[in-house]
Amino acid sequence: MPVADGAWAGAPSASEDDITYLPVIGDPGKVICIGVNYVSHQNETGRTGQVVPTVFTRFADTQMGHLAPAVKPSVTHYYDYEGEVALVIGKDAYKVSEDDAFDFVAGYGIYNDFTARDWQRATTQWIPGKNFPDSGAFGPYFVPAADIDDLDSMKLETRVNGELRQAATLADLYFSIPQLLAHVTAFTRLNAGDVVVTGTPGGVGFFMEPQGLLDEGDVVEVEVTNLGILRNTVVDEK
Repeated sequence: MPVADGAWAGAPSASEDDITYLPVIGDPGKVICIGVNYVSHQNETGRTGQVVPTVFTRFADTQMGHLAPAVKPSVTHYYDYEGEVALVIGKDAYKVSEDDAFDFVAGYGIYNDFTARDWQRATTQWIPGKNFPDSGAFGPYFVPAADIDDLDSMKLETRVNGELRQAATLADLYFSIPQLLAHVTAFTRLNAGDVVVTGTPGGVGFFMEPQGLLDEGDVVEVEVTNLGILRNTVVDEK
């Protein structure tokens, strides 16, 4: 998997034109996603006052890498972006305490949880809208946790065709990473290589006025301090 500059000293180098980026973790046993986990996104959705995290799952075979096309399903008219930070579990984790949570994090990467909003919002269960093929972008790099000095100050920005849509720091997470890991591992065992996607800030296209949903040819970039830029272009399902 590609890693951030300097992570593998002396490793062979190649031009971006000569490689294909894969998802940071290509076949995780579990991809656990957290919904509405920034106050700004809670406010725009009307889902305020959460007591516990909103949790849903993404299937591993829906993932793609940096520069891969984001395939807009033919059955949706409401295709949207969600820039997020994902963490990768480094060792088996079950009933983890908040105090020990970071001991179980191997590192981080950028995620774009492309979503068919009409399928997501058709029922109270979100899984259909979150699991169309080639809709879970994960990359470009895996950055070891030891290389991150100040997680809270890391800034997340999402741009569509160069227009800034989302901006927040990780300090703005409603439920912190330790709180998320304590909650998730209270009901399921996470194994090394599993992925937890921590939520998206306000500014998604569905809730803009007018709506800023995605069409073929739109270029979506998610940039996070120290993690790089994840870029995907929307294409219509053929």
